Amino acid sequence: MRKIFIIGIVASGKTTLAKRLSNQLSIPWYELDNIVHHHTLVGRNKRTPKEQVEVIENIDRSGDWIFEGVDRESYNCLLDMADTIIFLDPPLWKRKIRILTRYIKQNLGLERCDYKPDIAMLKMMYTWTSNFEHNRPAFEAKLNLYSHKVTRVTNSEALDKVLRNERVVEDSEGVIHG
Repeated sequence: MRKIFIIGIVASGKTTLAKRLSNQLSIPWYELDNIVHHHTLVGRNKRTPKEQVEVIENIDRSGDWIFEGVDRESYNCLLDMADTIIFLDPPLWKRKIRILTRYIKQNLGLERCDYKPDIAMLKMMYTWTSNFEHNRPAFEAKLNLYSHKVTRVTNSEALDKVLRNERVVEDSEGVIHG
């Protein structure tokens, strides 16, 4: 089975990579945001953490999958379930630009979103990014427990290798080796 968990903070490229891998590998992909906030006849509804895990476990039983999302306690089960964990970790400056670009595109109707792209949401995305950076050491310590199945992607060269299904090794200087 192929079970891939793509994890990263806002604007790290999770959805883009999930779509590409899904097409390339013919594996269904799931946005974890849509598992947390699912659509009902009356709008979006937030599931409890227990309900989120139940949905994830049901999908897991069906076979191959790609999940993409941020670090959330209710997603910790995916770290165990996944065969491969891809941590998308582009530079902070690049993510900040992507957040602003996404906001502009959404407000111009050029990019779809399941939330209201207003100033409050834009501020929240920057707050989440700041909080992630503040809590990065704890996140990376958790991820290190799964180092045997984690690929960290920090740049386009590493991403291209992931898409070609090549091994990605990054040294302390940030240099990618195949």
